[in-house]
Amino acid sequence: MKKTLTKKQIEKLPKIELHCHLDGSLRKESVLEEIELQKLDLTSVTLENIDEFLQAPKDSTSLLDYLKAFDLPLKILQTEGAIERFTYEVYEDAFKENIVYMELRFAPILHTNEFLSMEEVIQAAIRGLNKAKKEFPIDGGLILCCMKNFTQEDAIATIKVGKNYLDKGVCGVDLAGPEDEAFAYKFIEAMNLADKYGYNITIHAGEAASAQNVSDSINLLHAKRIGHGVRSIDSEIICEEIRSSNILLEICPTSNIQTKTVDSMEKHPLINFFEEDILFSVNTDNRTVSATTLSKEYEIVSKLIDMNLDDYKKMYYNTVGAIFASDKVKGKLLDIFEKSQI
Repeated sequence: MKKTLTKKQIEKLPKIELHCHLDGSLRKESVLEEIELQKLDLTSVTLENIDEFLQAPKDSTSLLDYLKAFDLPLKILQTEGAIERFTYEVYEDAFKENIVYMELRFAPILHTNEFLSMEEVIQAAIRGLNKAKKEFPIDGGLILCCMKNFTQEDAIATIKVGKNYLDKGVCGVDLAGPEDEAFAYKFIEAMNLADKYGYNITIHAGEAASAQNVSDSINLLHAKRIGHGVRSIDSEIICEEIRSSNILLEICPTSNIQTKTVDSMEKHPLINFFEEDILFSVNTDNRTVSATTLSKEYEIVSKLIDMNLDDYKKMYYNTVGAIFASDKVKGKLLDIFEKSQI
């Protein structure tokens, strides 16, 4: 008989997060402090109503509706100090729930609305990451997002700037934002360049559009991992392609419900992925926007698949295999798990 993991056991286990957005994971108190520090004209935002600005509405109707919760964070994240601060704080929050490795993503171009260059944005985030790694026993890297609703030229500019920081804090590149059908064809040149430069590539696909976007991301854009990918379940052929290619899906259960990507948690495709040995990791997507933690997401998954310690170990090992880091880091993470006790 399977012995399902308890909430307390999940909290104690070492964890890895691969899909977390900086601008969706800000501490509320820090946002209020930054509004005051930066002297921003946002007096309507208070401690009493800040959830209305930073969290997705419970009756969110779509991915686009969900994305409205990023308006305030992007007003805050336009200074080097704020970017460094919040990067550090996300890693500190992760450490507090026993996350031992985290890849944090953001779109540099979205933080250049005032006076910062993309290079200054990336440098600030790296400083925040390095400060956290120095103070806490946590490792990780930064993934640079290119935006699907921007031009391919913008994506190429991000990739060229980020090249100088590969293996110096930056570990990968992504395509994020609103998802249209066949978006991959718009970014072939950009992702060819990223692949040439040696970036690890993950792509948001199969979230708000079809499974074909997942296949296109793998075959046209060099994706090693897929952000979400839940619509893959609609195609047996594409599910087999994912499995045979050892592509890992970055699953974000709560977010998938909020964006109406999945109708109900009981029908979440991760149940089928688990049964069919399709690789996936469990993630928050946006810790503040979705009002969640990685421990909470694993609690959800544990109930859906009746997860025991062996199941968790398999997921942890699969996730380690898909991280955008060196074999040395992977070995360290495996060692941490083997030495952990629950």
